Amino acid sequence: RREPLALINLKKKNEETGEEELASRLDHCKAKATRHIFLIRHSQYHLDGRADKDRTLTPLGREQAELTGRRLASLGLKFDQIIHSSMTRATETTEIISKHLPGVKKISTDLLREGAPIEPDPPVSHWKPEAVQYYEDGARIEAAFRNFIHRADAKQEEDSYEIFVCHANVIRYIVCRALQFPPEGWLRLSLNNGSITHLVIRPNGRVALRTLGDTGFMPPDKITRT
Repeated sequence: RREPLALINLKKKNEETGEEELASRLDHCKAKATRHIFLIRHSQYHLDGRADKDRTLTPLGREQAELTGRRLASLGLKFDQIIHSSMTRATETTEIISKHLPGVKKISTDLLREGAPIEPDPPVSHWKPEAVQYYEDGARIEAAFRNFIHRADAKQEEDSYEIFVCHANVIRYIVCRALQFPPEGWLRLSLNNGSITHLVIRPNGRVALRTLGDTGFMPPDKITRT
């Protein structure tokens, strides 16, 4: 529903100057800017924590977040905001990254929390959540995709650079949806902790994937996937 034609009420079209007026209104609704979306997977965390509050970052995870923050800062981009999952590991990763990006506002959201987006195809034997989880988490993660991954608003004049700190399942699903690949294939992708995935959304709605799960800025002994 973000195509310019979808934003116009055609019933109000002036009959006499129809085509000319329509072209003008379409022009007014067209996006002008490009959105750069940086999807960051949280750093390594304590898997043995019972509740979310106990699943804090490990010492290595904190190092990974520092490296990711430095990498993002080294790009020399003017980041507009950091939107992060409200889960502890994503929040802690965000706090460390944001030290390297002073002045960039942080926004927490439940939409980006980890979950089971859609039943994977092919299935895997080591991970089989309850079927109800796909309905509960899937609707939320799809809502996150629709809410955050879209072309720029027509009022946006300059290109934007946004960071989203969340989880592997969420990022993998978003990448498949954004590229119009079968979303059931999300589990075929693998992401390291603290990795950077870079999506570009052009004014015409076309999407390009510049990097997927990049951790080339980390020393080999600091790279994990847990």
